[in-house]
Amino acid sequence: MSQANSSSNSQFEISGEGLFLDSFLGLLGESPKIKVSGRALEKCLQSRSYIEKRIGQGEVIYGVNTGFGSFSSVRISDSQIEELQRNLIRSHSAGVGEPFSPRQTRGMMVLRANTLSRGHSAVRPQVIEKILEFLENDIIPVVPSQGSVGASGDLAPLSHLALALIGEGRAWKGALQVPVAQLLQEKKIQPLVLKAKEGLSLINGCQVMTAVGLIELDRARNLLMMADVVGSLSLEALRGSRKAFDPLISQTRPHAGEIATARNLRALLGEGSAIGDSHIECARVQDAYSLRCMPAVHGAVKDVWKRTLSVLEIEANSSTDNPLVFAEEGKILSCGNFHGMPVALSLDAMTMAMTTLGSISEQRISKLVNTHMSDLPAFLTPDGGLNSGHMIVHVAAASLVSENKVLSHPASVDSIPTSADKEDHVSMGTIAARKLKMVNDNVTRILACEFLSSTQALDLLAPLKTTPVLESVKTKVRETVPFAAKDRVFSDDISAIEKMIEAQVFKGLVAIEIL
Repeated sequence: MSQANSSSNSQFEISGEGLFLDSFLGLLGESPKIKVSGRALEKCLQSRSYIEKRIGQGEVIYGVNTGFGSFSSVRISDSQIEELQRNLIRSHSAGVGEPFSPRQTRGMMVLRANTLSRGHSAVRPQVIEKILEFLENDIIPVVPSQGSVGASGDLAPLSHLALALIGEGRAWKGALQVPVAQLLQEKKIQPLVLKAKEGLSLINGCQVMTAVGLIELDRARNLLMMADVVGSLSLEALRGSRKAFDPLISQTRPHAGEIATARNLRALLGEGSAIGDSHIECARVQDAYSLRCMPAVHGAVKDVWKRTLSVLEIEANSSTDNPLVFAEEGKILSCGNFHGMPVALSLDAMTMAMTTLGSISEQRISKLVNTHMSDLPAFLTPDGGLNSGHMIVHVAAASLVSENKVLSHPASVDSIPTSADKEDHVSMGTIAARKLKMVNDNVTRILACEFLSSTQALDLLAPLKTTPVLESVKTKVRETVPFAAKDRVFSDDISAIEKMIEAQVFKGLVAIEIL
């Protein structure tokens, strides 16, 4: 899966070349043990030696002995180079708003260490090792979530990360935010002293948007599997047809996601369903789109997921600094590799795709509570009128779908010039990542509503049962959320199922995959 391997002393090895989704996720727990590969250290030393040689020859190099952005024409004396780097970090630490979670910030630190390990940023190995030392000692900076436009990457949030490395700013101590200097003193760790270019190298890049995006892709992967499961429960409760999932159909339109979804649905809706047997000869010709088009819709979302994952994994193993140092080729090149547009566009697409997944789920709930679309009791309550049943469960799902539509406005089309027009086109990639998280939160709740309604509907069809695998899913739900013979506070039920989805408690019950 990855070229970043665990060594004999249980340390995970990064090299800037082989960090993929699952290996990345494995490094987000508390106090991971990570080291830089020997080859990566050699490349870092080589590029550092090369840039120091060029500085010693009196060459003017952007961000090394010049100001930044619109100040790039201002020459900085050699005696002020270290002060320049400290000032950069302090001035750019202008983030605002609620902080990213410690887990998200660990992801940023892992990615930042990985990209610096590629050797194109000309930082000393001590810089990368300091990031890893902070991770291993669970010194996680407090990084505000707002303030990045994704131009030279994630300047503001990465500056807060770098600020902690030099012993300033705040870090997490449990749920509390405390001065970093306090934690360093407690753990007897020395702060990093920045040398030429190192402050700039710590903040140029898209590691914030990429870290948040990768974490959300993992959540989306689980939600895509759960959509196939709960969609199957709803189809059974609505006595839907399995004919639309015949493998012959997918062969005529061979999108990978559509093929995988139809295969999943066939596995979930296989033999052994008394409900399916009860209407095998029914007169209904075809079901509503939200049922029979699951392969096309769920599958299209899966395909976007796969493309987005490819982009983010490339980004996780890329050099995103400016300038980039190519020691072997004898070049120091100013460039725009830090621009977040590849990530921003992909995350916007993923956000729209997940909104679509929530939308089709809400329509299945709509069919479950509507007597014109099923032979189930109105709003899934045995005693309608006295009880309102799932009337507002559906309304809640509809509300979340509409909220997701607003969140699906693409951040990446909303560029605004900054830095006195020096940075005149920006990506807004971190906003895209944050929006994907909000949409994933809402989709989790929409699917929880559908689990609640579909299992209620299946119980109303008793004594008929669905397939063994779907019965096991319903049983798992019933361990926490009982059948509602009369009205109760359904918010509690939705929240309980939401937690089950997040904890992936259904995963071991179903043998399905995304693609």
